[in-house]
Amino acid sequence: MKNARRAVLPLAAALLLGGTAACSPGAGSSDSAGGGTFTTIDGNHPISAGAPMNPFNAAGNTFLGYDTMQLGFTKKNPQDPNDFFPGLARSWKTTDTSITVELEPDAKWSDGAPVTVEDVRASLAIALTQGSATIGAGLLTQGLDVAEVKETAPHTYEISQVPGARNIQFPRLVLTQKIVPASVYGSLLPADVWEVIHASQSADPAQADAAKAAVDKLNEIGKKVSAFAPAKDVSAGPFVITRVNPGSAVLDRNPHFFAADRIGPKQVVVRNYTGNDQIWSYMTNGELDAAPFTAIPDNVLQRILKAGNQRVDAINYVDAALAFNQSVAPFDKVEVRQALAHVIDREAVTKVGQPAGGTASKATTGLIDKVAEKWLTSEQQAALDPYRHDEAKAAELLQRAGLTKKDGAWHLPDGTPWTITLQTVNGFSDWIAGGTVVANQLTAFGIPTKTALTADFSTYKKEMADGKYPVGFWLTALGPGTDAAFQRLYGADDGFTAIGATVTHKSGQGSGNWLNTPTSFALDGATVNPGELTARLTVLKPAEQKEVVQQLARLSNQQVPVIQIWDYTNVQFVNDKRFTNFPKSGQDGLLSNSPGVWMMQGYVQPRKK
Repeated sequence: MKNARRAVLPLAAALLLGGTAACSPGAGSSDSAGGGTFTTIDGNHPISAGAPMNPFNAAGNTFLGYDTMQLGFTKKNPQDPNDFFPGLARSWKTTDTSITVELEPDAKWSDGAPVTVEDVRASLAIALTQGSATIGAGLLTQGLDVAEVKETAPHTYEISQVPGARNIQFPRLVLTQKIVPASVYGSLLPADVWEVIHASQSADPAQADAAKAAVDKLNEIGKKVSAFAPAKDVSAGPFVITRVNPGSAVLDRNPHFFAADRIGPKQVVVRNYTGNDQIWSYMTNGELDAAPFTAIPDNVLQRILKAGNQRVDAINYVDAALAFNQSVAPFDKVEVRQALAHVIDREAVTKVGQPAGGTASKATTGLIDKVAEKWLTSEQQAALDPYRHDEAKAAELLQRAGLTKKDGAWHLPDGTPWTITLQTVNGFSDWIAGGTVVANQLTAFGIPTKTALTADFSTYKKEMADGKYPVGFWLTALGPGTDAAFQRLYGADDGFTAIGATVTHKSGQGSGNWLNTPTSFALDGATVNPGELTARLTVLKPAEQKEVVQQLARLSNQQVPVIQIWDYTNVQFVNDKRFTNFPKSGQDGLLSNSPGVWMMQGYVQPRKK
C-alpha cells in the first residue's frame, strides 16, 4: 500500500510496515492555559527514520491534516463526491469541466508568507509528476488532468480540465492534492513544466511520441521531487514539525495558521510503531489520545476499552474479498465461482478475520452493503443471490461444471485432483486469519486448500498483476463513489483503460490484467461491456448513475468475479482523559479524516482542570 498516503485504507495490515521503535516523549498531557500535548499515531505509516519532511516521498515524515494541507478534506459522501470540509480553500464552485477556488485570505505558511495562487499552481504541477495523477496512468478514469490554473480575482482562481474531458471526480482530485510552498519546491520544476504537462496530455495519435516523451520527462521530475529533503518544515496547517527522531515526530502549533483560535492542543506528538501489538500497548497504557483503525482481536478490544479508551465507529467504504484470476481453470467457470461462494461461510470467516471491525457481506455486488441498499430497489435487493452457506448447492454447481468427487475429494474435468493455494500478505493479520478459516472450510468440503504469504503488499500487487495468483484476498467496493467501487472489478486490474470517452481493453503478459473477466455479458436480454459501463459512471452525476449501478451490481452478483467476505467498519479509539469534544460515532465524514482535521473544525479541546 504505497499509495496509502493518498487514500487511507482500513487494513490493520497496512500498519505493519515496520519502523524503528525508540524512546519517545511521554504520554499526552493537557493544561487549560496552553492546550497540552496531543499524542497519536499516523495510520498511514510509522515514523521513517532519516526520511525527508516531504509529502511526495513515499516514506516522508509529514502528517496530513497537521502540517500537510489540502484545499479541502473529503466528507466521503456517496451522493456527492465533491462534498468537502474546507481546507486552504474557503469555498469553491464547480462546472462540468472546471473548479473555481477561493483561498482562505488569511492563509499563511509557518514562515509568515501568504499562501498564493503560485503555491497552488506549483503544487498541481508537482502532482502531475507523481505518476498516478496523469491521464490514463493505471486508472480507468481520467486522472488529475489539469490544463490551466488561472487567477480570476484576489485569492480566487479557476482550474480547468483538459479540453474534451468531463470527469465528475475532477473537483475531488483538485481539492485533495497536497499544497506545498512554491518558495521551497518551485525550484524543482523547470520553467516550461506546464508546456511539458500539456504535451503529455495530447490525445492526438500524431503526437503520441511527443506525449510519451513528455510523460517520461514528468516522471523524471517526479523522482527529483520525491527525493527532495527540505531543510525544515514550512507548513500552512495548524502545526509545524519541529523535530523528528526514530521514536516520534513533534509538531508545535503554527502561530500563522489562519484558524489558530480553533486549535486546542499546543503540540502534537506522532509516535512510531512496529506493528499492531505496539499500538494496542500504547492504548492499554493510556498513552494515546486518539488512534486510527487497526484489526483487533476481541480480547485485545476488551483490554483497550477497560483502559478507558472509547470506541467510535464510522462507515468504511471497503470490503475484503476473494478474487479470482479467470484465466486459470477452473475459475473461468461461473458455476465454480458460485459454488465456492456457497461453500464459504462468510459469517464464520468474519468472526475470526475481523471480529471487531467487520460485518459479513450480505451479497456480492461490487458495493458494500450500505451503499448497495441506497442504489438498488427493494425488489432488486431481494432478487440478489446471497450465496448462503449451502454445500449441497455447491456440489450441484460443481457437477454442472464437469467436476467430480471421488473418495471425498473434488477432481477437475480432466481427472486431476483439485487443490487451491489461497494467497495473502505477510502482516495483513485479518486476511491471514480469515484465509485460514476459508482454507479449512474448502478442505473440509473436499478441495484441499493451503494459504501462502507474500512478503509485502508491494510485491503482492506486482505478482498479482503478473497473474501469479489464481486466488487471493483483495480490497473491493472502494468508495464512496460508485465509479471507484466498480473500477476494482472492471478497471485497470481487468484490462480496461479509458481516455476521454474511449475505452480500450488489453490482456496477456504485461497488461496488468489479472482478473481476466470476459468483456461482454448477457444481461436482461442485452449484451453489456462492464468496462464501458464503469467508464460511464465517471462522467455521470450521482443522480444519473442509478441504472448503470444497478446493471453492474446485478452482473457482479451473477458472475461472482470476487466473493465479498466482509465490509469493514472504521473503528477508531479516543481517550478523553486529557482532551474532550471528540467526534462521535456516526460522524462519518469527520471520522474519515485525521484528528488534525477534527481540530480545524473546532474539535479536540483540552479538558479543564
